[in-house]
Amino acid sequence: MGNFCSVLSRKGMNFTPVQAVTCSSLLNNYLATLIKIFLMKLVSYLRDEDAQLAILVNGNLFDTDNLNPNLPVSITMFLNYWEDVFPIVYSINRTLEEGTNRYKAISLEEAELLAPVPAPTSLRDAYAFRDHVATARRNRNAPMIPEFDQFPVFYFSNHNSIVGPGEIVCMPDHLKKLDFELEVAIVICKPGKNIKVDEADEYIGGFMIMNDFSARALQMEEMKLNLGPAKGKDFATAIGPWLVTPDELEEFKVPAKENHIGNAYNLTMKCRINGAQVSEGNLADMEWTFAEIIERASYGVQLYPGDIIGSGTVGTGCFLELNGTGKLNDPNYEEQWLKEGDEIELEVEGLGILKNTIVKDESDFSILDLKKNV
Repeated sequence: MGNFCSVLSRKGMNFTPVQAVTCSSLLNNYLATLIKIFLMKLVSYLRDEDAQLAILVNGNLFDTDNLNPNLPVSITMFLNYWEDVFPIVYSINRTLEEGTNRYKAISLEEAELLAPVPAPTSLRDAYAFRDHVATARRNRNAPMIPEFDQFPVFYFSNHNSIVGPGEIVCMPDHLKKLDFELEVAIVICKPGKNIKVDEADEYIGGFMIMNDFSARALQMEEMKLNLGPAKGKDFATAIGPWLVTPDELEEFKVPAKENHIGNAYNLTMKCRINGAQVSEGNLADMEWTFAEIIERASYGVQLYPGDIIGSGTVGTGCFLELNGTGKLNDPNYEEQWLKEGDEIELEVEGLGILKNTIVKDESDFSILDLKKNV
């Protein structure tokens, strides 16, 4: 900005030092306003029993096919043709934001929202927050594992159990020590293999809130065999409420942690259970960036548009960690777990609020009851 003011000076517009600072400040504010104006949120909602892609602008949903008949009607197709269709939708979004629109819309409140990416091609969940890992290990009298600082890790979860806002239907065993996990997820928007870290952020189509629901009783049993998590995690992973494109988060960018590469974002993260806040953290606390996770995930493997990658749990971002800390400080601490009827709200600055309610399945079938006595 200072260079721009210098150009004006050379054109005959002379500035005092104070005026030069003012010029730079005004231009910064102007560009920041432009960034905030022309932003995009992508929503998938239920229309005629199918997933419809729409743009969210000022509380209204504009179906992509109403905006342009050549645009994909689903996020799956949108992601597969990202580099072709994104500029078109971005331009239309500018028109909508300016208020000069002629397109039919429905109110966000009228729509039944689905997961922003209802049918992802895969689901990986990382382990990127050092605070969460260190605290969880401390709570069970285990030292911090040195390998955490050497490379990012992730596991595969069940991409066919992705859900959006709304009910989380749980079997009886899921309700035994049922937990939330406060996370952020990205979706891949173009194919790539052996992606280098300094290019990896270009493969991110957008960001969403993610709740990695966890049945701890099942998880703790199966992981005694050093395999998993599997049944403790495969029944429901919620994402939403919409997909926020990276350009919308420009103002939140901060430097990555020391000795790390990739974009990082100063986004406050909170969890409320039945209106009471139980957790707070920040996405900037990720030790490993999404770019570094993408680099490792794509090593020798093709990533595809529609692949979802979660950040892992933020510090204080689950009852398992909170209970462990509570019991460490007070042996009489009463553990907290999710129960039938609970409403969970995950809120992440810039990404919205993801709301889910716990519902018990009508079945009384239990796999924990099938354990053999040996």
